[in-house]
Amino acid sequence: MVTENRSEQTAERASDFQVDRRNLLKLTGAGAAALGALSLTSQTAFAQYAGTWDKTFPQSDLVDHRKVSYANRLGINLVADMYVPKNIDTARRHPALIVGHPYGGVKEQTAGLYAQTMAERGFITIAHDASYNGESGGQPHFISSPEAVVEDFSAGVDFLGQNTLVDRNRIGVIGVCASGGFSLAAAQIDPRLKAVATVSMYDMGGAKWAWNGQAMSAKARLETLTGIGEQRWAEAGGAEKRYFALPETLTEDTDAITREFFDYYRTPRGRHPRATTAMMVSGDPSYLHFRPFDHVDMISPRPILLVAGERAHSRFFSEQAFERAADPKELFIVPGAGHVDLYDKVDLIPWDKLQAFFDQHLSA
Repeated sequence: MVTENRSEQTAERASDFQVDRRNLLKLTGAGAAALGALSLTSQTAFAQYAGTWDKTFPQSDLVDHRKVSYANRLGINLVADMYVPKNIDTARRHPALIVGHPYGGVKEQTAGLYAQTMAERGFITIAHDASYNGESGGQPHFISSPEAVVEDFSAGVDFLGQNTLVDRNRIGVIGVCASGGFSLAAAQIDPRLKAVATVSMYDMGGAKWAWNGQAMSAKARLETLTGIGEQRWAEAGGAEKRYFALPETLTEDTDAITREFFDYYRTPRGRHPRATTAMMVSGDPSYLHFRPFDHVDMISPRPILLVAGERAHSRFFSEQAFERAADPKELFIVPGAGHVDLYDKVDLIPWDKLQAFFDQHLSA
């Protein structure tokens, strides 16, 4: 059965987030989706928190937390935070969830908040750093490989399935922002993922080809790829690597989408020293091959829940996936919410909806 929850107030959605094609390229790839605006930096550093709790959200008294690591199919060591309910019945096996973070983020931010909160609601959860990012391995760091990032979710299934507390037939996934697209891609080829929920989803490949129906011209695409090719020649000759990243400061000309991401990644609200948002320029063309909606119907008969904010500039991604997916599927629109609101605003995140979805579809 198809269920679609929409607010009646849709006329003004995303009205504050109109961007032209030039600004879009800064956001998505000759620019990077979910980073905000284009900035270049030649040096990045790994910073560490001094305390034992290094998350951007408070630690729960209801959940046990520990850091874990495991290798993916490509031999990259992934580092994750694991959350287990303190009152868990150790005599039986339980449902589990893998939570993926936004593009440019780390597990100590949004993904960790979702993982800890769902653990409070009875699930064993892990929130991992994507390959080449955060504390996970892969060199050079701060690049994005669609194959590796999608593989990371299957590696999470491998890891959870070896745990004696986990029912390997009841493993689901929550993908936030770009991880929404990655998790859909993973579920298409890994039937061990029994239920998929996305929140504020970005389709990284689709963002580069067409933004809400506004296609990137062949000329612009060639110019972008040619420029990146020249950068590769330069780096092969010893030049410093170049990165896209969210700017460190705002100006009067900063667009609304950049300001929205800035308010999370560059303020105490969501700042984390390992979430530089930097991504290497030369790795960006790989997303022109990444089209997770083309075969999203292959996930059926496993269920999909697509959660998006009513006012989110990215809402159309969830609507596109909903149209292409097969039953059972549900599009749940959160009234009044923007894209980044669903990263951490706990009064807007539909926790009850997420719990009900996984309770139903990961039942024993």
